[in-house]
Amino acid sequence: MFSSLRSRLWLSYALLIVTALGIVAATLFIYLLRNPLLYRQTLERLNAVQSVVVEQSSTNKPLSNVAEKASRTFNVRILLYSQDKQLIFDTSSTKKVGLPFPEQRFLLRNIPYARDEKGGLWLYSVQQLPDNTYLVVTSPRPRVSVVKVFTEDFMPLFLRSGLLALLLSLVVAFFFARWIADPLQKVVLAARQNPSAEIKPVEVHGPHEVRELTRAFNEMTARTQASQKSQREFVANVSHELKTPLTSVQGFAQAILDGTADTKESQQQAAQVIFDESARMHRMVLDLLDLARLDAGTADITMSPLNMSALLNAIAEKFTPQSQRAGVNIKVEIANSLPTISADGDRLAQVFTNLVDNALKFTPRDGMILLHASTVKGEMLISVSDTGAGIPLDAQAHIFDRFYQADPARKGGDKHGAGLGLAIAREIVQAHGGRIGVRSELGKGTSFEVFLPLMRK
Repeated sequence: MFSSLRSRLWLSYALLIVTALGIVAATLFIYLLRNPLLYRQTLERLNAVQSVVVEQSSTNKPLSNVAEKASRTFNVRILLYSQDKQLIFDTSSTKKVGLPFPEQRFLLRNIPYARDEKGGLWLYSVQQLPDNTYLVVTSPRPRVSVVKVFTEDFMPLFLRSGLLALLLSLVVAFFFARWIADPLQKVVLAARQNPSAEIKPVEVHGPHEVRELTRAFNEMTARTQASQKSQREFVANVSHELKTPLTSVQGFAQAILDGTADTKESQQQAAQVIFDESARMHRMVLDLLDLARLDAGTADITMSPLNMSALLNAIAEKFTPQSQRAGVNIKVEIANSLPTISADGDRLAQVFTNLVDNALKFTPRDGMILLHASTVKGEMLISVSDTGAGIPLDAQAHIFDRFYQADPARKGGDKHGAGLGLAIAREIVQAHGGRIGVRSELGKGTSFEVFLPLMRK
């Protein structure tokens, strides 16, 4: 019955309310049982008797006679104590039960009472007389019937106010429980619908902690949906990229099998196409494995001191034959006193090799590729700039996406890659704690900028 959070919250609130009302009821009952109003009335009567006795004794009447008469008239016990608080006389008929001089303890109780030698409680009023003696007027503590207090005072009061308060509190507790549990129930229902592309964000309301949980759930749902979309696009892109080479391989293999390629030249051509397309698929698989390892954080990244100047010069030298055939000049600029950084040289070589290779493909003859390295605000900046046609503005936001190719001429038939190079480059740079970006303007060229943290001393 109380398995849901809402019912348990309501039950918890109800128990707290009942406990609080029970404590209040017990306190009220004890208060009524002690009946402080009756105590105060008794004390006022004692004070009045004391005033009468003091006034009449001032008319040369013996104090003992006045006290005896007042004791019988007002049904009180009157005692006289000496200066050193020794009993002088007592009007009580039960003098065998002595009453020590009452010590006032105003810090401990509001109503003064004293105990006799048998433990009985007496309310008292004490006054010091002109001769430094003490006149004490006492009366036994009034006793109240428990049944009478319970039936006449406590029950009507508790039934009228306590039960009304309990009812209202339980209603408020119910709404509080719903205020907390309903948003959580919506989160639960939304969680059961996951994974789903149609799931909508849960409305944020309720207590602060519940709102934070709802926001976190909505963010998680958004990330999950984005991840699912990315996976679907990834599978679609991989399927598309593999379809073309597989079709070529299958077609030319079939030509060899059925004898269509019946000459040595045609067979050589078919074998070459099969070799090239299988090599393309092999590179794609290696790139996908590389991305998977980088995503999972299991890629082999070996950090060691790296001389960036030597690395960039080596890359420029490696591309010298290709640049000469393309008629493109590759230049390296290194800032003075370029510090050594801690990085994986092979992985960064993979990044800059990809950037230079792309720049060569899209830089016209007599163009230039510039490799520049310097330090900027505690980071090392390495840029690879070209004087090519540039990248459209709407493509720059997606240039590092997997399988994205900004040049339409390369889509579906590029033998050099499948749009994974820049995605791998970004993952490698991020694995070094850096970042990569692009600046490009149509007709003026493109610059890829890599920021890497400097080696800590």
